[in-house]
Amino acid sequence: MIKLLLRRLWGRVRRVVGDPDAGAAQDPAAYLDRLREKWVEVPVGAAIGTIRTTTDLLKLSDAELLDEWESARRDITEGEQFSHRGWYHRLYADAVSGKKVLDIGCGFAVDSITFAQSGARVTFVDIVETNIKLAKRLCGIMGLTDVDFLFLEEMDALKALDRDFDVIMAMGSLHHAPIDVVRPEIHELLRHLKTGGRWLQLAYPRSRWVREGEPPFGKWGEITDGKGTPWAEWYDLDKLLSVMAPHRFDTVLCREFHRDNFIWFDLLYRGLGSGGSAA
Repeated sequence: MIKLLLRRLWGRVRRVVGDPDAGAAQDPAAYLDRLREKWVEVPVGAAIGTIRTTTDLLKLSDAELLDEWESARRDITEGEQFSHRGWYHRLYADAVSGKKVLDIGCGFAVDSITFAQSGARVTFVDIVETNIKLAKRLCGIMGLTDVDFLFLEEMDALKALDRDFDVIMAMGSLHHAPIDVVRPEIHELLRHLKTGGRWLQLAYPRSRWVREGEPPFGKWGEITDGKGTPWAEWYDLDKLLSVMAPHRFDTVLCREFHRDNFIWFDLLYRGLGSGGSAA
C-alpha cells in the first residue's frame, strides 16, 4: 500500500514538473533505433512474456511458421480472449473487404493478415526489417497476393506510400513512442488517408496507467510489455485528437476493453481544419 501511494505521489509530481523521460528522445531517427531493439520481439500468445523474435520465427519451416501464427491468433481471439482481439476481427471483417488498408507497425501481422483474408488490400509497414520479411513470407504461404510491404528504415519512407488508403490501422504500435516522435509520423500518415476514411487504433487507456501507479512513461513500458520496452504512453480521445490537430475527425467508436487494459479508437477522417496545412 505504501509503495502504491508513493508511486501515485510521484505521478502527481511528474504532472507538475514534467516527465523526466519526456526529453530523453527528441530525435525521431535515434529513437527508431531504440524501438527496433525491442520490437524485433512479437507476442505469440495472450500471456505477458509470450514472445519470440521475428529473426527466430524466420528460421522455421513454412508449416511450422503457419502453425505458430495460427496458434497466436487463436490464443488472442478465442474463448475468454474474444474480448481481447476477437471482437474487432468479427466487427470489421465485412467492413474492410475490398478496402485499401495500411497497417503501421504490423509486427506478427495477426490483425492485418486476418483482414487480408477477409478481402482487404493490405500494405504492411514496420520499423523492423525482419518483421516485414515475416509478414511477406506468411502472405506467400497463405496465398495472399493483394498485399504490399514497406520497411520503415526512416520516417521519410512514409512519403512513398499511396495517398488513397481507406483505412489506417495502428494496433498497439504508436503509443510506444513519445508524442514528439509520434506526432510528425501521424501527420505524415494522414496525408495518405482519404477524406471519409477510417483511423483504427489500439492503445493503452489512462485508467490503466492510473491503476498501475502513474509511472513515468519511460518506465511504464517495461510494466506493460516487459524488459527493454523503452516507452508506453496512455491515450484518451482528447489526447489523440490533440496530437492529430488540425486534422478533423468524427468519432465512430471509442471504448476501453478487455478488463480496461486497452482502448479502441475508430475515427472517421474529415480532412484538415480551417487554416491547416498538409505540409
